[in-house]
Amino acid sequence: MQSKVFYLIKTLLLFSIFITSLNAEDILTNYRLHGIKNLKKQLDRELYSKKYWINYIKDKDTSFGYIEKYKNILTCDKSNSTLSLYMKDKNNNYILTKKYNSFTGKNTGDKVKEGDLRTPIGIYRITKKLSNIDSFYGPMAFVTSYPNLYDRYNGKDGHGIWIHGRPLDDQERDSFTKGCIAIKNKNIECLDRNIDIDKTILIINEEGINKNNQKEKLATILSQLYEWRYYWIYNQIDNYLNFYSKEFIRFDGMNLTQFTKYKKRVFRKGESKTIIFTDINVIKYPNKQNLYKITFKEQYRASSFSFTGEKTLIVKLQNNQIHIITEQ
Repeated sequence: MQSKVFYLIKTLLLFSIFITSLNAEDILTNYRLHGIKNLKKQLDRELYSKKYWINYIKDKDTSFGYIEKYKNILTCDKSNSTLSLYMKDKNNNYILTKKYNSFTGKNTGDKVKEGDLRTPIGIYRITKKLSNIDSFYGPMAFVTSYPNLYDRYNGKDGHGIWIHGRPLDDQERDSFTKGCIAIKNKNIECLDRNIDIDKTILIINEEGINKNNQKEKLATILSQLYEWRYYWIYNQIDNYLNFYSKEFIRFDGMNLTQFTKYKKRVFRKGESKTIIFTDINVIKYPNKQNLYKITFKEQYRASSFSFTGEKTLIVKLQNNQIHIITEQ
C-alpha cells in the first residue's frame, strides 16, 4: 500500500512539473484512454525537451557548468600557482571565498605517466583526507581521484596526486612538487574547515579556469542526456546506440562493437525499467574543446538487475549532438 501511495505522489509531482509546458487536456485524455503507463512515457519524452531545460537553468549559476551535487569548487590555475575555493551561497551562486598560493609540478603540461613531474589537468573528486602522514607533507592531505575515467581512457598512469601542506619540521623543499598541489599549512587547515570532501570538486587547468555561462550548450547536453535515457528505458536500441562515438571504449576496455553486442542482448529481453537520475553535474573539461564530464547518481530497476550508484560519461559535443566516448 505504501509503495502505491509513493508511486501516486511521484506521478502527481511529475504532472505538476509539466502541466505548464503541456496541454492539460491532452494529458488527461491520454491518461483516460491509455492509463498511467502511457502518461509516464509522455512525461519521459518531455524530459528531453530542450525548451524545458533552457527554462529550468535560465536563473541558475552555470559559471562552472550545471552542478547539482557540489557545494564547493576548488580550482587550481597552474600558470599562476593558485588554488581557489568557491562556495555556494544562500542564492546558490558560487562565490570566490579563499585564494591560496600553491606549488604544483616542476614541469608544465598535462600529466601522462608516473614520474613525469607534472600536475594533471582535469576534473577530480576528493576521495579522502589523510591525517597520519609524513611530516614533509604538512599536517594533512586530501587525496584526489587521479587517474580519473578520462585519464585512463587516454592511457595515463601514476597515482598519489594530493593537495597537501608543507614540511612541519625544518626540512627544506623546492618551490615545486612531483605533481601534487602544495599550500601553506595554515591554508590546508583553513581548507579543511571549509569543505566537505563529499561535496567538493577539483578543476585543474594549465592557464586559468574559464568560467562561462554557456546555457545553450548545457541545455543541449541535458536534453540529450534525457533523450538517451528515454531510449534506454523504452528499449529503442538503435536510437540508444546512436549516442555512442566510434571511439567509444568503456571503463573495462569494452569497445563499441563489443558494447553493441552486449547491449543488444540486454535490450532483446524487453524488460520494463525504471531509471532515475539525481545529483547531475555537467562540467566542461579544462583544456579541451567541446568535451564535457557528466556525472549523476543512477537508480536502475529491472526484473533481472538493480543498481544504485554514481555513473560517469565523458562526451564530445559536435554539431549540437553528444557523443559518448567512455562511461563507467
